[in-house]
Amino acid sequence: MSPPLSISRALLASALMAALVATAGCSWLRRSSDLYAGDPALRPLEVPPPLPDENAAPVEGSATASAVAAAKRAPGPAALGFNATGTRDEVFGNVGTALEAIDGVRIASRAQLLGAYDVEYKGSNFLVRVSEIEGGAYVSAVDPRGVPASGEAPTELVGMLQTALGGR
Repeated sequence: MSPPLSISRALLASALMAALVATAGCSWLRRSSDLYAGDPALRPLEVPPPLPDENAAPVEGSATASAVAAAKRAPGPAALGFNATGTRDEVFGNVGTALEAIDGVRIASRAQLLGAYDVEYKGSNFLVRVSEIEGGAYVSAVDPRGVPASGEAPTELVGMLQTALGGR
C-alpha cells in the first residue's frame, strides 16, 4: 500500500528543503577568489589620483574640496528681518493685522503653529516668518527653501512691517 499523494509531496518538499539547507554553507559549492588568497603584503598597491590644486579654477559641475571651501567662505544672503517685542503668538497676530492693512499684499495661507504667512507682494511669493527669540520675536522674510528672501518686494514689505510694529 502506497502513502497518499499529499504525504508524498510533503516528504519530497521536506527532503528538498533539507538538501538545500545542508548545502547552502558548503564550501564544496562555493567559488574561491584568488584576489584575496595571497599574502596581503604581496598585493599590488593602488595609487589614488592626485589632489586638486586649491588655487585652480573648479571645473563646472564638480565638487572639489577647494570649491566647497570657497563656497563656505563666500558670504551668504543677509538676514532680512527685525526684532519685535512680545510673545511669538502676539507678534504673529500683529503681523497678520499689519499685512492685511498693506495695499497689494495677498496672504495665501497662515500657519500659526509654524509662525509663517505665505504672502504675495509685487509679483514675489515668499514667507513672512515669526520666530521666538530670547526677549521677544524675530520677524523675517524667507523664500520657500527657508533661506533669507532677496529682492525689492521682500525688503520693502519687511520695512513696512517693521514701521507698523515698531521693531528694532
